[in-house]
Order: sequence, then structure tokens, then C-alpha cells
Amino acid sequence: MISTLGTPTHPEQTLSPNQSLRPLTSRINSRGHLEIGGCDVVELVRQFGSPLYILDEWTLRRACQLYRDTWARCYAGGSRVLYATKAWNCLAICALALQEGLGLDVASGGELYTALQAGAKGEDLYLHGNAKSLDELNLALETGCTLVVDSLYELQQVSALTTPARPARLLLRVNPGIDVHTHEYIRTGQTDSKFGIGRWQLPEVLDFLAAHPQLQCVGLHAHIGSQIFDLQGHRDLAGVLAQIWRQGLDRGLPLQELNVGGGLGIRYVKSDDPPSIPEWVETVATAVQQAFAQAGIPLPKVLCEPGRSVIGPAAVTAYTLGGQKRIPPSDDLPQGRTYITIDGGMSDNPRPITYQARYTALLANRPEAEATQRVTVAGKHCESGDVLLKDVLLPAPMAGEVLVVLATGAYNYSMASNYNRFPRPAAVLVNEGEAQLIVRRETYADLIRQDVLPERLLR
Repeated sequence: MISTLGTPTHPEQTLSPNQSLRPLTSRINSRGHLEIGGCDVVELVRQFGSPLYILDEWTLRRACQLYRDTWARCYAGGSRVLYATKAWNCLAICALALQEGLGLDVASGGELYTALQAGAKGEDLYLHGNAKSLDELNLALETGCTLVVDSLYELQQVSALTTPARPARLLLRVNPGIDVHTHEYIRTGQTDSKFGIGRWQLPEVLDFLAAHPQLQCVGLHAHIGSQIFDLQGHRDLAGVLAQIWRQGLDRGLPLQELNVGGGLGIRYVKSDDPPSIPEWVETVATAVQQAFAQAGIPLPKVLCEPGRSVIGPAAVTAYTLGGQKRIPPSDDLPQGRTYITIDGGMSDNPRPITYQARYTALLANRPEAEATQRVTVAGKHCESGDVLLKDVLLPAPMAGEVLVVLATGAYNYSMASNYNRFPRPAAVLVNEGEAQLIVRRETYADLIRQDVLPERLLR
């Protein structure tokens, strides 16, 4: 069932979610505390502990609907939005995306299994990966999942697993040779990339597909990167894919679906200025329609696979503040530095230490207090690089207060680890004043559940 949202009740609910720093239901309640989804964040921490992932259902649904409805309005060839579950994959989020009529883009056997357990059917699922195992390929074939094939080697593997009675439905992932301005680790469309079939390889690959009809290549896929603000790369992509589409049609391939990837960025700090979800969809839809019209080819069904721009703005992470350490001014550090500790860090958010990612934070106890003190928020892990926020302005923070880091829905839970044997945090879904647990907090017992201790090592 596809749900709909009621009339917005808060000013920010009229924004595109990826352009808002806060979840769309955020407000200050009568106690002066930050409230999300009708739930007092300070009280959520008291009830569920911290660190705590807090996911606003309204914001998540709004992003899904903006993608879905804008495509339906402005593209004539038919469309489907696939939520890229690698951004955050768990049962509740997969089920919610399915409720909104989205399919699911999965990037491993584990993500595929989770999606299936959440109620997804084969026709809802697209499996990515540049090095899929035989077990993953077999699981995809058994469930009717569409394979997004990444290489000639993978095509050869799939061919050996299929028969005319057991064909494989697949998209061919091509590397468009388009570079974009984002962190080098999240560029995926440039020529020097581990992903996709290079254009110099295409003739051999297309000939292989034409010679193996049990490999039902129903379309093309390309993805140029993540956290992208510039729309030109997406315009260029449409023209490249139309050319490759023509080559596939000339070989008799049954092409129907064109997956243009995702990659739309979100606002992490005030200076970020991403296009809105409707602007992104309208740009891509126009580019595809123009490119295929110029090539004299009927319009394909278009798929896109947003992840960050769907889930990122919908969640925050709440921490409890600890002690402070003041570094006096020096020649190397003229202003000195004040460190304030939190009860989490790189194990629940590895993006700052991995990508030098920046975030915005506030105090849930006093979200409207004037930010007068420059602090560096340090995690509690045994790494000097475990710094979540460097030299940011906050109201003079006090131990025991709740620090909220905004826009942490994408790649925080999904990349979380047990480094230093930290249990991973809980997650709650908030909506209309109700908070529901969607991920339990790990315990110390969970940390050793997979450990095996040989008897000869016992004392």
C-alpha cells in the first residue's frame, strides 16, 4: 500500500528533505527541548540510552514521495524509484520504502536477505556488486531478483548458472567515463573505477549477450557518484546511455529499463546548497527524453536509486556529553582548543575519519541558546582521529546534556562497527509522538556471540 502524508504542520515540511539541515518535523517544544516526530529528544535518550539513532518517519516518507511523484509527473516513459539500501538497510526501513511504492537496490547477499525478510518480492529487487559471489548470484536467481552485472567475468558466471528454463533478468552496468566533483572515494563513473564495463569493452560484452539469450539483458545501468550538487554530470550521462542503448538494440537485446543511478547530495552544513529532489528528477527526466528523442529511440522505463537523499536528512544521532579538556593557546594553536567528549564516535559514525565529512550539531536541551563557545567534539575510541566535529560553535556545553548531530541517516548505521568492542547503538522510528524501536542496542554478550574459544586455551 502506498501511503500519503497529510497537510504540513511545520514550516520546514514544505522543503525538499535533502535541503533541510533538520528532520522536517523538528521543532522546539514547551520545555525548550528539541522535538522530532512529536518526541522530546532528551526524553528519548533517557528511555533508550545513547548513542541513539533517531529516524523521523515523516521526513523519510516525504523524500520517497517526492521522488516517486515527480517522476510520474514529468517523465512520459514510465518510472520506478529504487531505494539504495546500502545507505541504511534494516527491516523497518526496507518495509517503509516498499510501502511507498519504491523498489530496493541491494548491494550484497545480506542486504538482499534483509529485503526479502521485510516483504520484498523478486520484482522489487536489484542486486549490485562488482564481485558477487556464486552464493549471491544463486540467491538472486532463486528469488527472481534483477542482477546488475558489472563485468564480462560476471556474465560468464551467470551464464553457467542459467538455462533457457532458468534465465537471468539483468541490467548491464556501464562505466560512462564521467568525472564529478565529490570525494574521490565516492566517485563511481570516471574511467578509472572498479565499477562498470568500460566503453572500450562494450562491443565484446554486447556480442556475448546477443549470443546467450538466457541472459535477458533488459536494460542499462550507470552511476556517476555520490553527494553530488552539480547537475551537469547527470545531463551528460543521458546522452552517453542513449548511444550505448542504440548499440544494444542493434544486437537485438530486449532493452526496456534505463537505470540512471542516484547520487543527489544533501545539506550537512549551512554552506551546502544541493538541488532539491524535484529539481534533480526534472533535470534527469528532461535529459533522458531529449537524448532518446535525438537518437530516434523510444523512451525506456527509467529507474533511479537514491539513498543518501532519501534517508540522510531523516535521521539524527543523539549523544550524551561528558567531560572537557582545554588546550591553552600556543604558537601552533593561537586560540587554544576545547575538547568535549561524547559517549560514541567513529564506531557509530566513521564518515569524519574516513571522508573528512562535516556535520552540524546542536544541544537538544537548549537548541535555541546562543552558540558562543568553539569546541571540538571528540569520540571515545582509542584513535587520535576519532573527532566527530572540529572547531564548531555551540552554546557552552555541560556534561550530561544531549548533543544532536544532524543528517546522520546515510552511511552511519550501515558503516557502524564494533571497533574497541563497542556495542552498536539502538535506533528508533519517531512519528506523531510515538517512538518505536527498529534496531536493538547491542550488548556485551552480542560482541562475543560469534567468538569461539578452543578448550586448550582455557586457564
